[in-house]
Amino acid sequence: MELRQLRVFEAVVAHRTVAGAAAALGLAPSSVAEQIRTLERSLGTELFDRAPRGMALTPAGNRLLPWSRRLLDQAEQARREVVATRTRTRLRLGALEAIAATHLPAVLARLAERRPDLEISLHTDPARDALLGGVAAGALEVALILDTAGPLGGLGFYLPPAPLAHVDLEDVPLALVAAPTDPLAGAAALTPGHLRGRHLLVDTPACSFHLAGERLLGHEVDRVRTGGIAVTRACAEQGLGIALLPEFAVHHQLTAGTLIRLPLDPPPLHLRLVRRADRETPPGLPEALHPNPAHTTAG
Repeated sequence: MELRQLRVFEAVVAHRTVAGAAAALGLAPSSVAEQIRTLERSLGTELFDRAPRGMALTPAGNRLLPWSRRLLDQAEQARREVVATRTRTRLRLGALEAIAATHLPAVLARLAERRPDLEISLHTDPARDALLGGVAAGALEVALILDTAGPLGGLGFYLPPAPLAHVDLEDVPLALVAAPTDPLAGAAALTPGHLRGRHLLVDTPACSFHLAGERLLGHEVDRVRTGGIAVTRACAEQGLGIALLPEFAVHHQLTAGTLIRLPLDPPPLHLRLVRRADRETPPGLPEALHPNPAHTTAG
């Protein structure tokens, strides 16, 4: 069966004569008749009863009719989707796994609303180096990472040898937390010196929150390797040390009282969009990604 044969078949069903179908399709009656005969030969059965008053479907024709509509509808859907790809721009977006669940859904929702022309291919990775390397190599158009204010890499991580640019999208506040039984729980104010000799629970040295702790506390504290955010938070709840974590990761614990915020306010990290400076990205992308498009800042 060919799609053109099914279109002719449906036209004959609708108009009940070869002549009527031919006029509707802009074909010669002989061409319509031949298409129907070819279709019947391919199926090994007659689809119409030919009578002076017109053509009526046989039982086989009635069985074919819903299949014909389904196949033609699917063919049209395939055509529309293929044509649509010609007008859509592919965007390969990378993101840190640490922020994938908390920040990425809102980013994707903004893109869906503001840039429906983008065909997004998403890649998450626990390693910042892999994301930046992907942008540098052209495997990703953009990547979402965490950094401090100012030049790219100010948090203290390695930058690949490629011209990279960035846009800051939003703040990611941090909190220095401890168990309610911590000796410093009642302090009105703290400085890094007050934490000398304490245990700071950390993930790998490449972790954004580990690097933020280095900048905030320097060598005043001893590092105790625990693992990711969830493990570090649980260890802090058990009084095994203090932890510098994003507020979104400890909000419920602070509300429930299983953790308390120590009075030493760290500067926030920034959710930062990184791209190659020497390659074009879709126009208006930073504005589409920003919660408040009027306040994008680039570097």
